[in-house]
Order: sequence, then structure tokens, then C-alpha cells
Amino acid sequence: MTDLQLADSHHLFVTCPWGIEGLLADELSALGARVDKTTVAGVHASGSLEVAYRLCLWSRLANRVVLCLAREEGIEHPEQLAACAAVLPWAQHWRPGTTLAVDFHGQSEHIRHTRFGAQTVKDGVVEALRAAGVGRPDIAPKAPDLRLYAHLHRGRLTLGIDLAGESLHKRGYRRELGHAPLKENLAAALLMRVDWPTRAKAGEALVDPLCGAGTLVIEAALMAADVAPGLARERFGFHGWAGHDAALWAELKREAEARASIGRKRCKSALFGFDQSPPAIAAAQANAMRAGIPAPITFSGGAVNQLTRPAALSEETPGLVITNPPYGERIGELPELVPLYAAIGERCRRAFPGWTLALFTGNPDLGHRTGLRAVKQYAFKNGPLDCKLLLMPLPQAEPGEPQTPRTSTEADDVPRRSEGAQMFANRLEKNRKRLKKWLKQRGESCYRLYDADMPEYALAIDVYAERVHVQEYAPPKTVNAAQAQRRLHDALQVIPEVLGVRPEHVYVKQRERQSGRAQYQKQAASGERFEVREGRARLWVNLRDYLDTGLFLDHRPVRRLLAELAPGARFLNLFCYTATATVHAALGTEQQGGASDSVSVDLSNTYLEWARDNFALNRLDPSRHRVVRDDCLRWLETAGSEFDLIFMDPPTFSNSKKMDTTLDIQRDHGRLIRLAMARLATDGTLVFSNNQRKFVLDDDLAAAYAVEDISAKTFDPDFARRPDIHHVFTIRHREGA
Repeated sequence: MTDLQLADSHHLFVTCPWGIEGLLADELSALGARVDKTTVAGVHASGSLEVAYRLCLWSRLANRVVLCLAREEGIEHPEQLAACAAVLPWAQHWRPGTTLAVDFHGQSEHIRHTRFGAQTVKDGVVEALRAAGVGRPDIAPKAPDLRLYAHLHRGRLTLGIDLAGESLHKRGYRRELGHAPLKENLAAALLMRVDWPTRAKAGEALVDPLCGAGTLVIEAALMAADVAPGLARERFGFHGWAGHDAALWAELKREAEARASIGRKRCKSALFGFDQSPPAIAAAQANAMRAGIPAPITFSGGAVNQLTRPAALSEETPGLVITNPPYGERIGELPELVPLYAAIGERCRRAFPGWTLALFTGNPDLGHRTGLRAVKQYAFKNGPLDCKLLLMPLPQAEPGEPQTPRTSTEADDVPRRSEGAQMFANRLEKNRKRLKKWLKQRGESCYRLYDADMPEYALAIDVYAERVHVQEYAPPKTVNAAQAQRRLHDALQVIPEVLGVRPEHVYVKQRERQSGRAQYQKQAASGERFEVREGRARLWVNLRDYLDTGLFLDHRPVRRLLAELAPGARFLNLFCYTATATVHAALGTEQQGGASDSVSVDLSNTYLEWARDNFALNRLDPSRHRVVRDDCLRWLETAGSEFDLIFMDPPTFSNSKKMDTTLDIQRDHGRLIRLAMARLATDGTLVFSNNQRKFVLDDDLAAAYAVEDISAKTFDPDFARRPDIHHVFTIRHREGA
């Protein structure tokens, strides 16, 4: 065991976010530390206590500054870990009455949980204190007086005292977080990567068009005004350490306060933050006040597509646009982001010619939607997400070109389309033209516009009145994922333009070619639904929360058929989903009315509630139109009622926990149909449907019943390209049977 605390120099381990170790090493050197080596998410350095204090006060990039007391190899077992902690002179570092916490990072084959590792280190510390005649310390995990640091990786153990206490990224100014906050030290790293300190000394301006809580702008102002990032913090970890030199710390803090006073007066840069969220702007303003640098900053409300050069800046003022826009961790967030990134590029190009745009994103292809070329890219992590900082020079204005952007409705502000995007837009226009006459005649507002017509754009696009539902078929492994993403972004760029819908009314999901009830799996929990009309029916749809929407558009002709067959009938709907077919059967036709009564059976409480809401929307009497929660097979085996019209649309496969057995429609359809026929009146009709593409009806069913394959009659023009998307049969009892 080696004690690494020296008389006039300390071994320090300074941690940081992944990817900025090199920047941190340069910063530590500038602050007087001797850098020994960099490692993943940290830098080993050495220096005096004054240097250690300076790092806590002045480091803009560090998370923690650890005073290392020991490093040991070959630690695998908890007994070894406890023994290493027990031999250190903890009594020299601990004051009576001090509360304690241990942060443990890493693992070994025998130490797999951080809580267990922390407990083991704590046991060793308590043993050392007891041996020194010191009482047992109180443990305070959330707010201890003294925080110990332990890191174990590949058998190498580092033990020490966390001089920072709370992570140094917590400057103390940010209480109002705004939306998706960027950690302060990561924001500082982005600014250092684009050499903002040098730019600020030259008097350049800075603009963040999506500032949120203002972190990037505030960190930039702290740099420009020479304000120590730790100056606003009330407490550091060393305040509870027995070796703390209060006089030295006070002197360093006075020095920092003096530099800040001078720096604020000498600051040449003007900084601007914009956001369309009033709460975010209010939070940013409050954060800037707490940081003590409100003077050079102006926060204002405004959307990206309204971004213009601030009036306070002359046309000759150079500067930096830096921003951290949302980047769509979930595919459903993309429709609004593609036009957002396009607007960032277009508005910045017009408002800030000759500047640099630094765009931080977890989705580099979205960065390319700006229409600008990145001359440099830097890799970072934002939490667990891989991100890139893209540096894009904004071209100088052409002679005679206005530098103030015109309104966002002008043609010049429409983002330029790639060749592929234009081809896709042309196909959408062609399909709209092809369907226009039919849609007008039928009065349909919900229809399929596009279904992988162009193989490279593997999407299904359904229109629901003023909203659009886009499903991306997961590309095969032979297709480059980045290329598939670019094509999706191409499509999302042109869909709102071609269809005249708002980007926020485009809903995107990704799906495999589904089997079974995968389409019923929940995607979100927004509860966002709206009403559509189909024929005489009014129906609720939800485009966000489930893979499917509550309305199977390809079955539109089948629902019309049921309405025509239903007048006066006793109707049974098996595997009813949201019971849209029941609504059509109950409403029937204008000339003859609908079913006299109905029963709709499904296992899902969620969809049966949806069915009830559909019934209420159409004012159907719940005493005549009932829903039943049950396994359809089990219900058929025990039911005693007779029905004139039965509709059965089972999933291809189901293994629901609520069922007694699995359901495979190719294997089990014969049994299902026979059970349903046992409930069918002598002159009744069973309409049997399924969506297994290669389905084959059992031959013996055709021998036992009058079966007609009507699949070809059940495709409207919007699904004419997909004749295998479903199979539909009418089945009746043979005369005299």
C-alpha cells in the first residue's frame, strides 16, 4: 500500500464527462496542475493544495477533484477492498462529528453492486477510525460533510477524498432547468471546442436560437467576463475535510471575486438567447441573475423560423451561433425536428452571414438538414447518448442579398429538397391525383396515400383528415442504417409541404412486418385522440399511443359490407378490437337501419373501453350493444346465443397471458370457424377475415359450408397495390345441412 499524499504535492484525479479528457488536461495545466496522464472520463494530475482549490473554483470542465490517498492493484474480493480502506490514516482527514458518505464506482467479479462496494469501503474506514480511537462516523448519503471516492476497474483501486463534494457542474446558478437541460460543464466543453474564449476576447457576439434554460449562453458569459464557475457555490467537499486551509481558500476566493469584477467591466461580447417557451426564457433570466452576469446577456422569446439578427449588432459584428436543439431520441419526435433543423440552417444563413454555426446533436443526419456543410465534427456524450458538435461556416452574403431574413412564409425560406426528396414528393402528388376523384365520390377522409411504392422509401402513409400517420418498415440488414435514416428525413421534410399539414400533426412509428397482436402494443401514453368520420360512423382514433390507430383502413370495404348485411340482424363481432365494425353494423344503411343488437368480444380492457367510447360517440344503446371481455375461443365454446351475422377478424398469432393457449390462425382457423358456425343462424352469414399474407383456407371447410372468397372485392383504390394484405371469406350453412 502506498500513501500518495506528499508534503507539498498531492496526487489528484479529476473526473469529467466522456470525450472531453483532452480539453480538461489542457485546462488543468493552465490552472497550474502537472498532468500525468489522461484516462477514460478523467485526468490524473498532481499539485499543491492551492492548485487543488483552484481546480475546484476555476475548472469549467471537471465533475470532481479527488485527493487520492491510495492506489492499489489486484483488488477483486470485498475482503481486499475493506483491508485497503482499513490501513489508511482516515483519522487525519476526519473531524469529530463529521458525517460521511462513500461514492463507489466500478466493479469486479466478486463486487458487482456499487452499494455493496460503498458499504465495504465504509466498513474499512470505520475499522481504521476505531483503531485510531475515533468514534464511529454518522452516514449521510445525500448531504455528507465529507465525501469519499472509490473507483475499482480491472482490479485497480483508487481511494481518496472528494474535494468537490457535489459535482462541479452544479455551479449553483441553475435552479430553473427549462427543457432538456445541458449540463454546465458539457456546455463549457462545447464552447471551448469552438474556441469561444478567444472569440470573446476579440469581442465576437454569441447567439443561441434555442436557449432553453440558458446554460450555453450563461457559460459563455462566465468565460467572457472571467468569472470563476465555482464562485456562486456556497460549499465544496473540502469544507468538511480536516486538512482544509480556510485562509488559503478565502484568499483564492477574494482573487476570483476581484477578477470577476474587472472581467464584467471589460467584457466586450454581447450574448443573446432566444426560445419560444416563455417559462424557459423566465428560467434563463433567473439563472443569469444568480450567476451574476446578467449585463451582457439578452434573453428574448421567439421561434427559430422568426430568428433575425439582433438590432444591437451591426452587420460587421462577427460571431458564433451555438445551440443544442432537440434531436429525437424517439422516432415519433422526428416530424417536427426535420423542419426545425432546416429552419435553423435557413434563418442562420440569412441572419448571420460569415458567422459560424456550432450545432450539438445526437442525430448528425438532422444536422445535415440545415443545408450547411460541417467542416469539423467533434464526438461527445450527453449522458448515455452519442452526440456530435458540428461546425458549419455560414456563407457570406451575396452582393445585394438582404442580411435580415424575410418572413418564414416566403418561398425563399422553403428548405431545398434533395433529389430523392423531390422524387418522393412527386410520388405523393401522383398518388393524391390518382385518388382524388374516388375520395370526392366516397367522401372518405381517412385513406392510405402511399405504401412503399418506391422500395427505397419503405413507408406506409395514412391520412386521417388533417393528420398523417407514417409507419417506417424496419429496413433489412442489407440496407445501410444511416441511408435509411436520411430517406426517412427526406420524407418527413416533404410530407407536411405536399399534404399541407403541420409538422406536429405528422406521427411517425417504426414497425416490422407484423404478426399477431404486435400492432396493439403501447408506444406512448398521451391519450391524444380525435374523431374521424367513415361513412355514417364517427370513430375515435389515436395516432400516437399504439402501433395501430384504432381503425384498420384496409377493412373499410368489409365494414361497408357488414353495414349492408346487418339491418335487423343479431350481430356478433369476435376479436372486436375497438369495435369499429360493430358501429357500422349497428348504424347499418340509411335506407334500412342497422343490427337489432350486438355482442363484441375481446380480451383487452383498453380496447373494450375504446369500443364503448365509439358506441357513445354514435349514440348506440349499451343495453342492446354489449361488449364482453373474454377469450373468443372460450366464449364460443360456452355461448348459447344465436346470431344472424358474425364478423371474425382474428390476429395471425397471439400468445396473450390472458388466453389459455396460443392462437395460430393458419393452424386454428378451422376450429374457430366451426365454433362460430355453431352460433350462426341457418340463413346467417359469417364474414371471416385475417391478415396472414400466405393464408390458405382448410379444404374441409369448403366441403362442409358454402364458402366464397371475396378478398378481391374488399380493396378500395387506396389499397389496390396490396392484394395480399388481408383475406376475406363469407361462409354460410349449406341448404339442407
